[in-house]
Amino acid sequence: MSSVWLNMFIYQHIPCFAKSTVHGTVKEKPGFNAGEDAAALRKAIEGIGTTEKTLIDILTQRSNAQRQLICKAYQDATGRTLCDDLEGDTHGHFEDILVALVTPPAKFDCQEFIRAIKGAGTNESILIELFASRSNHQIKAMCDAYLAETGRALIHDLKSEVSGDFEKTLLILAEGKRVESTNVDVAKAKEDAKILYEAGEKKWGTDESKFIDILCHRSVPQLRQTLVEYKSLSGKTLQESIEREMSGRLEEILVAIVKCVKSVPAYLAERLYKSMKGAGTTESTLTRIIVSRSELDLQEIKAEYKKLFGTSLYSDIEVRSSSRQHLAGAS
Repeated sequence: MSSVWLNMFIYQHIPCFAKSTVHGTVKEKPGFNAGEDAAALRKAIEGIGTTEKTLIDILTQRSNAQRQLICKAYQDATGRTLCDDLEGDTHGHFEDILVALVTPPAKFDCQEFIRAIKGAGTNESILIELFASRSNHQIKAMCDAYLAETGRALIHDLKSEVSGDFEKTLLILAEGKRVESTNVDVAKAKEDAKILYEAGEKKWGTDESKFIDILCHRSVPQLRQTLVEYKSLSGKTLQESIEREMSGRLEEILVAIVKCVKSVPAYLAERLYKSMKGAGTTESTLTRIIVSRSELDLQEIKAEYKKLFGTSLYSDIEVRSSSRQHLAGAS
């Protein structure tokens, strides 16, 4: 399937419900009828030539919970799963998008984790994105989905793919035990900032364990205050210190955590930008972020993208499209 369908999907997905007050771009469709949608999808798939527009219109304008009801109605009516039929009747990136849309969020994250660790090499950038940007609840749901899918603990398989301080950091995050309190202890933030300063900038050689412990365990509000205190103490941002004192995958994941502490939408906006920068487009990154965040914070990601790069996410995708044809106007 031509890459035009990827762009057509994203054109439809980004502007959808653009005026809504929710942080996502997709919400539940009023007057939803799973049976009617299932019948329309069946007609689109079983007819002479798949009607792609019908697939896009329905699957991008229903919430994931509604899509699961459609899947059930489709299987009840046909004896087949919608996912299997989409995989059999569509191809390439278009197939990937549609399958992602009909997959429950935790299972989708689980499948992205599996994609990151399977094969000859490990895709560390996917692992970093998943574990740095997800909440405790999302990480635990992904781990449960992985156990159901494979019969093995996610942490067990993760250990065989990574090593060193990078492994230690990922394993702590994979436990999903970050403190979730919204309370901020300023004195503790000052103490942690001092510990980090003395473990890095002030020390000959870096004590990475202090950075890993604090950044992987403290609550997000607490870490935001720690970033403020660190800048006041050292004159540098914590990100600058990490980039100066560390290297490799450990630097990448700790910087990603710091960016997500400041703003997950800004971090993901940057990921989207980099996925389209230079020759070629990393469609899997576009699909993963836009589908997984469509009901959470895609509106905020769009706003951060515009603020960071001076252009809209929609227009940057359109510029990279092999066709200017699209299904919806820019928001």
